[in-house]
Amino acid sequence: MVEHAQTRAGKINFSMDNPASPATTPITLDARIVLQTMLDHLGLQTKVDQFTQDDAPLLHIATADPDRLIGRNGQTLDQLQFLLNRILQRANPDAPRVIVDCERYRERERDELIKKALDAVDRVRRWGDSVTIGPYSPFDRRIIHRHIERDPELEAVSEGNEDEGGRKRMIIRAKSK
Repeated sequence: MVEHAQTRAGKINFSMDNPASPATTPITLDARIVLQTMLDHLGLQTKVDQFTQDDAPLLHIATADPDRLIGRNGQTLDQLQFLLNRILQRANPDAPRVIVDCERYRERERDELIKKALDAVDRVRRWGDSVTIGPYSPFDRRIIHRHIERDPELEAVSEGNEDEGGRKRMIIRAKSK
């Protein structure tokens, strides 16, 4: 038995024997259209625009009610992004990870995250001791790693086990010579 999922990009056939993998060759779905369709089915009045941030697709949602999409501490936005990426990677395992933002929430959070990381960098430079920050989600840790990897003297290392939200602490320290 085969189930069909219809999108504007075409049909995707999923085998019910192995629903995790497409029965046909991978296709690339238009992430903006998939997200807009998801939001329309939720009954939300939104407009989705596509941009690029750090070489990754960024989908920005404009809406009259951003709090409803962002959720507490961005949890609803995180879950929407996770779901969209699962759909895209199920259709094509090589699909790039997409960032979903609403009313510049992630941009503001990213600026605040980098500010906290730079404060830790200043303490490491001033005192020479490692500084532990966090815990942060994998998405946030990736931002910190990318920002600090540009520094030839310092490194950021994820530490410990993930908590129930996939969050880990990070250590900012001088690179060993």
